[in-house]
Amino acid sequence: MGRTHALTGWCAGLAIAPAVGAGSVHQAVVFAATTAGFALLPDLDHPGASASRLLGWLTGALSWVLRRVSAGFYALTKGPRDENVTGKHRHLSHTVLFAAGLGALTSWATETGGPWAVVGVVIFGLMLAEGALGDWLLPVSGAAVAWWFFTAPPDRAGELESITGWLGIAVAAGCLTHCLGDALTEAGCPFLFPVPIAGETWYEIRPPKVLRFRTGKKVEKRLIFPVFALAGILLIPGVWQYTSSTFQRLFIPPTSQQATTP
Repeated sequence: MGRTHALTGWCAGLAIAPAVGAGSVHQAVVFAATTAGFALLPDLDHPGASASRLLGWLTGALSWVLRRVSAGFYALTKGPRDENVTGKHRHLSHTVLFAAGLGALTSWATETGGPWAVVGVVIFGLMLAEGALGDWLLPVSGAAVAWWFFTAPPDRAGELESITGWLGIAVAAGCLTHCLGDALTEAGCPFLFPVPIAGETWYEIRPPKVLRFRTGKKVEKRLIFPVFALAGILLIPGVWQYTSSTFQRLFIPPTSQQATTP
């Protein structure tokens, strides 16, 4: 479901952020919020998805175009053993190629478009994530931006330039996280297209049957979502260290040192 995709995207963003140089709290939060939002974008190929309804007729039209392009692309590339389906949902936008392409396009657009392009991508990601996770994300992200504004060095343009460097990675990571999440469901996800597997060009990757779950059912609601909700808090820079030190201070008594005489 949408909120699980957004939450896993948030966790993936927080985990990846230090590796791309977004190590401070405000940078990690903005990076993770962007990843959370774009973890919903692949479902733009479904008319009922939150991404398709986000901006009314505009995203609805984009959804319509994406479904037609995906169906045509599937008809041209499907192998003899691929299923006889329309190819509209969970196909073109649910691939590593789509994630990499959208990430590269984002990097190019933000590098050539300047600060306003950066702000536009971040705000769009926030809007997507807020629609799935709830209104709490806006004040948290707003606080991170305000913190950055008042604590960043005087060269804020340089700070925006550093954001430009990893924004494409955030977008690609969000889309890829979505694909990995769909791959755990019973339907699977053909995200390795066009690698041929078992004679299929669009082979649905999924784990053994015992590890799959049905979308929106008990496993997702009562296990997966709570686990990632907890992880999404602990992965915020500094939270795990603070939690760990507090736990040790409250529940683990200090080792007594016995004085020794020479």
